[in-house]
Amino acid sequence: MAVELKRYRFTRADYHQMAKVGIIEPRARVELIDGEIIEMSPIGRRHKASVDRVTDVFAPRLHGMAIVRVQSSIVLGEDGEPEPDITVLRFRADFYAESDETPEDVLLIVEVADSSEAYDRRTKGPLYARFGIPDYWIADLNRERVTQYRDPTPDGYATSRVFRRGESIVPLAFPDLTVAVADILG
Repeated sequence: MAVELKRYRFTRADYHQMAKVGIIEPRARVELIDGEIIEMSPIGRRHKASVDRVTDVFAPRLHGMAIVRVQSSIVLGEDGEPEPDITVLRFRADFYAESDETPEDVLLIVEVADSSEAYDRRTKGPLYARFGIPDYWIADLNRERVTQYRDPTPDGYATSRVFRRGESIVPLAFPDLTVAVADILG
């Protein structure tokens, strides 16, 4: 006899309450994806170095034009709070202290994949597309490439392009900003 397992879905309010009362430990590496609490991959040296490189590329060049958020959550509906490696947000003088960002505020997400490329592509990519994130990059450290996804639809991104060492990639929101793939991969 087959047993149907019941899944419990959580809202962002539930998720924050679990953290507040200690069900989710402060150091836990988890994120809320479509109502499910998902354990995130550990962060290794290569991953940290690549996140730092991307931050070093974007932060000074976008100062005053956008906010570069590093490994921090973003709000995607009532049941989603993923933690991208890098999020580039529309600039706001209060740095989103007064209210949460909306999907329309997210200009670019960069996920660095050391061991998470399939998850970033199959789970996070469709999520970001569903919420209309216009520009999504996966920096795949193992294959030494950056895949750029654009043209979000409810079913995923309609356009993707792979960039390799020796090539450059340009963020959709900042057409004058050219980023060398090697500057991301190291």
